[in-house]
Amino acid sequence: MLLQLSIRDFVIVQTLELEFEAGFTALTGETGAGKSILIDALALALGGRADADQVRSGAERAEVSAEFSIETLPLLQQWLVQSELQGDPGQLLLRRVVDRNGRSRALINGHVATVAQLREAGAQLLDIHGQHAHQSLLRAAAQREMLDARGELTELCAQTGQAWRAWRKLVDQRELAETQAAARAVELERISWQAQELERLAPELGEWERVGEEQTRLAHAAGLMQAAQSAAESIADGDGAALSLLAGALSSLREMAEIDRGLAEMVSLIEAAEVNLQEAAQSLRRYAGRVELDPSRLSTVEQRLDALHAAARRFRTRPEALPALLAETRQQLSALEAASDAQAMQQQELAAQQHYAALAQRLSLGRAKAASKFAREVSAAMKELALGGGRFEVALQPIDGGGAQGSEAVEFLVSANPGVEPRSLAKVASGGELSRISLAIQVIASAASAVPSMIFDEVDAGIGGAVAEVVGRKLSQLARSRQVLCVTHLPQVAALADQQWSVSKSGDGGRVQSTVTPLDSTARVEEIARMLGGVDITPTTRKHAKEMLAARNLRSS
Repeated sequence: MLLQLSIRDFVIVQTLELEFEAGFTALTGETGAGKSILIDALALALGGRADADQVRSGAERAEVSAEFSIETLPLLQQWLVQSELQGDPGQLLLRRVVDRNGRSRALINGHVATVAQLREAGAQLLDIHGQHAHQSLLRAAAQREMLDARGELTELCAQTGQAWRAWRKLVDQRELAETQAAARAVELERISWQAQELERLAPELGEWERVGEEQTRLAHAAGLMQAAQSAAESIADGDGAALSLLAGALSSLREMAEIDRGLAEMVSLIEAAEVNLQEAAQSLRRYAGRVELDPSRLSTVEQRLDALHAAARRFRTRPEALPALLAETRQQLSALEAASDAQAMQQQELAAQQHYAALAQRLSLGRAKAASKFAREVSAAMKELALGGGRFEVALQPIDGGGAQGSEAVEFLVSANPGVEPRSLAKVASGGELSRISLAIQVIASAASAVPSMIFDEVDAGIGGAVAEVVGRKLSQLARSRQVLCVTHLPQVAALADQQWSVSKSGDGGRVQSTVTPLDSTARVEEIARMLGGVDITPTTRKHAKEMLAARNLRSS
């Protein structure tokens, strides 16, 4: 919902701060007072075209800021997070600055943004209906989404899109396989040979390091055995062994320690060394006993090392990487063999196509049913809005081969006058007719629409009397579920609004500026009376204005 609009130096507005409320708000005032300027300012904040003429005469720049509540728009909140444009929780601030040269800057929640991002956010916030370019109903995608929402087909459309993309991916894979068949055959032959060679070698994870260590140990077995035996003899077994000398030293020191206790600590240290040397000698004897002189095993190990090393050179990798290369080669071989299986690929593609076709058919049937009902309801609403000779249709144009949104394109067609063939809604010439047709569509589709705010500009063009009251009732009905803002010249429409603002224009020092004034109940009577009677307001017109407002209050209660 739109909460605030701040305008500075925009066209003839010097400074304007507006706070919006829920429900139906009417903007009234004399012709040329600047009512549409507010809508133009909003359109600029929502990503509309920027122009140097929008800067007020004598000012350096124009600024427009629009603040919205987005607590009920989870998709928009998610988009802001993904785009790194988030601000205060539950709120969104759009800002546009245009300098006197026509250059503009866009900001979302204080972050620099693109105009495209403004439009993307604005499309989920507010629709402007009237003689303006920012109208979602003129977009083919919006028309399709509205019909699907009305027919409760949105989820089915999403499923159809997923099925279409899955099918087209398989088609692309099959076509690529067909164009690359020769190259793939060469690659399959190469990978098959490599896989066979590696399978015969059967390298194991960590084998290169393990076999290398074993080869080193076997190659130096004699030296290792001799070193261990020699060390054991020096410590315990030979003449003048370290343990014999240590035992003599300990015997002398123990006797002297009886005389001087200061030697006791040294005795303890030597005793510990004696124990360590005894354990070392035992370990050396055991090690020497385990070392094997096995020339046959050494030859086998060296042959394995040579085989691993040769394979690594042949396949241009490191010996320790051979197990990973084997696993990768197996995967490549499996993928190439699968890609070469044309029959299997065709079967997968056919199954995906049939799945898409089944969903698309369900979607088409649902759209046909929804289109018929929607057309009847909108046509009936058009008759109430002084378009009795016209009719509304929903055209479902088949798409050759289908698409992500189904087997048909959706287009809204309308005829505003009897005897005239319906044509595209985007080509309706009259802005007033387009506004009223849009109003009829939105009232019917409001339950399915996700846009929380709507603005209608000049929906009363060319109508009056009872039809004007119908327009007011339709807007009031729409405002039960949406925020509605309407620029109107008709007292019948304004009297049915929940709140009313008066837009006026005045001169100040040779400059013209526009102001907006929220009306209380007394001022509202005067404004409705002005709209009824023109410049000269009589007691009769005031009485009539009070009656119109009282009738509105009576309906509301």
